[in-house]
Amino acid sequence: MAFHLLYCAAQEGLEAKEVEVEVSFTKTLPSFQITGLAGNAIQESRQRVQSSLLANDFKFPPLKISVNLSPSDLPKQGSFYDLPIALLIALYGYCDFSELSNQTTQKYFAFGELGLDGRVKDTPSIYPLLFSLLSHSQNADSIFILPKSAQKFYSKLPNLKAYYVETLKEAIETLKNPPPIEILESNLPFMHKNIAGEKYYFETNFTLDFKYIKGQERAKRAALIAACGFHNILFEGSAGSGKSMISSRIPYILPPLNLSEILQLASSTLKISALRPFRNPHNSATKAAILGSAVGQNIKYGEISLANLGILFFDELPHFPKTILESMREPLENHNFTISRLQTKVTCPADFMFIGAMNPCPCGNLLSTSKECRCNQKEINAYKNKISEPFWDRLDLFVQMQEGSQSTHKITSEEMQQSILKAFEFQKNRSQKVFNSRLQGEDLERFCTLQKEEKQILDTAITRFGISARGVDKILRVARSIADLELSEQIQKKHLMEALSYRKIS
Repeated sequence: MAFHLLYCAAQEGLEAKEVEVEVSFTKTLPSFQITGLAGNAIQESRQRVQSSLLANDFKFPPLKISVNLSPSDLPKQGSFYDLPIALLIALYGYCDFSELSNQTTQKYFAFGELGLDGRVKDTPSIYPLLFSLLSHSQNADSIFILPKSAQKFYSKLPNLKAYYVETLKEAIETLKNPPPIEILESNLPFMHKNIAGEKYYFETNFTLDFKYIKGQERAKRAALIAACGFHNILFEGSAGSGKSMISSRIPYILPPLNLSEILQLASSTLKISALRPFRNPHNSATKAAILGSAVGQNIKYGEISLANLGILFFDELPHFPKTILESMREPLENHNFTISRLQTKVTCPADFMFIGAMNPCPCGNLLSTSKECRCNQKEINAYKNKISEPFWDRLDLFVQMQEGSQSTHKITSEEMQQSILKAFEFQKNRSQKVFNSRLQGEDLERFCTLQKEEKQILDTAITRFGISARGVDKILRVARSIADLELSEQIQKKHLMEALSYRKIS
């Protein structure tokens, strides 16, 4: 007799694919085998399942037990298959699954690693699978059996119908006599603001605050503009001028996150946070570490995907290998990256805000007013030529750091965050769905219109400085962000002039 009621899931590229767990009992020499391209962790589950069942007074029948994980041509890994396998074996003779399947059309998914004493444990692989499964409408009525130790974490997923169990015995009783399911509302412990009918969450604990940065008013202003529209930005300045200090504080003032985005981030970080990710790989990192890699169906996220919805910071930008910088052109433009291998082609998310920092020359003293530069012009040119023109063209703002403290005025991260929250609400209320830096086509024309005088200024700049079509669009988007910070419906002359001032001219 074979049962086909319990389901689990396997990772196929970046998506979760349903796996049907089947079990059959055959009158022959007693044995226990698992088929269906099961990896080592699943094969080892035989010992964990046997020990867990024996600890719960289950007597194995003198039969051949065959467990199949279907589809059989899909590679499967992970110890979370323990629970569905053990449940199907344990319920043999106790519960007629065919009767249960006639009573309901709901699918039962089970995830959990078993301890030798029958405890149900959580694993890091479960959450990304749950998130992917629940994103498909066909699983809207599915019921999940999950480890109770992760209830606080998993219950944040909207519309999750789940039973949380501590032991295998409790899971068996739950399937035999299913109690009513209570779906809890996803309440996150963060400050939030209702904007355009949706809750957006943000962090109010500023571990790194802009108020501790003296001077650098232009750089802080550029950081505010970049954060408002999610623009790519590059800081150039001498060592110790504050490039890294400013960059590390930008995550705290970025636009807020909605529930879906927070849960999406949790798939890679495995924690619920209202703070966008900040990734700063070293320049010695390999190309696979930055861009990601794929071996068969096993996809390893690179830094560009781990920074999705957040910030990717490259310090000492010219010291990164040229092959990496040139490969970055695709994600900087398209906000995703395709990994192509012989048997795999996967498009990974890479919707990040890029921040770069670099010295003006190899010794770092070219712009210093107190130190003498030790580099000749040839060395300076070679240093800057490590960054190609197409890469420069994908940056929205370019800022040269100022030497020393030029101002006693201090602006706090809280003040900057409030400005961005107002600008973000201003954008949403005009039915804008994406950040200013992501505006394309009709939306770009709709939200970034110029009056006659502003058009003449922009045309003059294009002719004089040879600005590319991509560069023109970036200037318009930056000008839109500057206007949003002032809650201005129209891009004015002063907004356009400031946007032009942040454009790097060759």
